[in-house]
Amino acid sequence: MLEHGGNLRDAARRYGRSDWIDLSTGINPHAYPVPPLSPQAWHRLPEPDARLLDAACSYYGAPRLLPVAGTQAAIQALPRLRPPSRVTVSAPSYAEHAHHWNLHGHTRRLVPYADLEQAVDESDVVVVVNPNNPTGETVPPAHLLDWAARLRTRGGWLVVDEAFGDTAPSLSVAPHSGAPGLIVLRSVGKFFGLAGLRLGFVAAHETLLDGLADLLGPWAVSGPAQEIALRALRDMDWQRETQRQLAQSGERMRAMLQAHDIASAGTPLFHWWAEAEPEAFHEHLAHRGIWCRLFRDAARGIRLGLPPEEDGWRRLNQALLEWSK
Repeated sequence: MLEHGGNLRDAARRYGRSDWIDLSTGINPHAYPVPPLSPQAWHRLPEPDARLLDAACSYYGAPRLLPVAGTQAAIQALPRLRPPSRVTVSAPSYAEHAHHWNLHGHTRRLVPYADLEQAVDESDVVVVVNPNNPTGETVPPAHLLDWAARLRTRGGWLVVDEAFGDTAPSLSVAPHSGAPGLIVLRSVGKFFGLAGLRLGFVAAHETLLDGLADLLGPWAVSGPAQEIALRALRDMDWQRETQRQLAQSGERMRAMLQAHDIASAGTPLFHWWAEAEPEAFHEHLAHRGIWCRLFRDAARGIRLGLPPEEDGWRRLNQALLEWSK
């Protein structure tokens, strides 16, 4: 399995602390408050809920969606829906994309964001993470739609992973996903802080969604996940306030890092920078009970999520001060 953030049990085994501040993911530290659930959410097999689809289509602006058990489920399944193809994956980015396209007979290559334009005409499938995880790079929607149209003429796909797109809604191409060949992945886990729910959505043409649904099988999304997500996607007051708070916290993190001579990039939910000594920095924070995301190879550097409370901000600032001495 590939390495990911959020592995606090590994951190505890290695460093023997219990007072961890987990900054290793880009998950909102202030999650949507989970409401009481109906007994049938646990008792009944989870039938598809048209209300959930309506709420999700309204929230994401997509004409048609398929709920999945986290976008990871779609990332693993999509390569199985095509014959062997020439696949270009934006790099560096979320490593699961490249990993799974490499498992099913496709010819896969990794291409920097600056070279994606040229790669489109040499590919059958192009996968772009937008905004990118971990570097925060973005591609304008007009470029993405042009790439999708060029790929569509020869039966190709543009897969756009918008897992961190909630805080940058103007970047989303989900409203255009009704056209064949454009596939958009959206996550409930990041902005809503509900990663444990294991729920995401795929926006695409109905033919592809039908094929994906057949591959994933029945009852792909649990009843509790459906009930909680329905509330969250409809709660516009919470969404507006959370957008405001995350924008404020993201700017606070950028300013804090800048004060310690760290020029970072990212989104309101996470900040990344190319660190000259990322292993040493990771160890420095770990010995102070702060768990960050270390990138050893691609995107070599450090990614920090947001602290959940003021004590976390204080401890991080002190750790940064000690590192910069």
